[in-house]
Amino acid sequence: MLLENKTAIIYGGAGTIGGTMARAFAAEGARVFLAGRTPATLDAVADEIREAGGLAETARVDALDEDAVNNWVDSVAATAGSVDVSVNAISMDGLFRPMIEIPVDDFAKSLEKMARTFMLTTRAAARHMVKQGSGVILHFGGSDSTNHNPGLGNVQVGFDMIEAMRRQWACELGPHSVRVLSMKSGGVPESFPDVPEFAQAKQQIVDATLLKRAASLADVGHVAAFLASDRAASLTSTQVNITAGALVD
Repeated sequence: MLLENKTAIIYGGAGTIGGTMARAFAAEGARVFLAGRTPATLDAVADEIREAGGLAETARVDALDEDAVNNWVDSVAATAGSVDVSVNAISMDGLFRPMIEIPVDDFAKSLEKMARTFMLTTRAAARHMVKQGSGVILHFGGSDSTNHNPGLGNVQVGFDMIEAMRRQWACELGPHSVRVLSMKSGGVPESFPDVPEFAQAKQQIVDATLLKRAASLADVGHVAAFLASDRAASLTSTQVNITAGALVD
């Protein structure tokens, strides 16, 4: 059990990626606390975890509200005794079109939202992790330094911003034995809606890989659980590449 006696908090815990990580963490022994804005979908993930024998609790939390985030994380720490893993898996407001076509206000607001939620959630967890002298903060998305794809709008720019924040947090939290990591996927076809309109995009993700298979949701969960565990104790301030060779470092 990689995460036995660990406490993991996941923002966006009802989403495809957040829910996958929550199930994987719970399967490895973690007590998971799921946050989001829709209780019904959060409860569905939590019920599935409990039915499989895991421990899960939910809370309605606006990850853009500083008081709400701080109060929830403090309550988790008081209940569970620690905050060992923090994941922000909230989906971004993707503006997939040429930047020249994006209104400046829309572009700025989308980046401000990302910066705010990652800053708030990371800082809330870091306060407790610094005191206990351990912890893992995990991001999902990653950055492609070789990007040559037009029409990504704010998406790659947003990921680059989060990676810059990850590097800064890692060097500041490292002396307190707190690790900060990212997962770079290059796209997870299973996370797309199962409709014909997305078939081409899914195939393009697969075709771009060296292994001719894209990362699966199971891959995401397995790697995330490893990174959150003590077996990855030497890893911090880096992206872990699970693109199956689509994005070569």
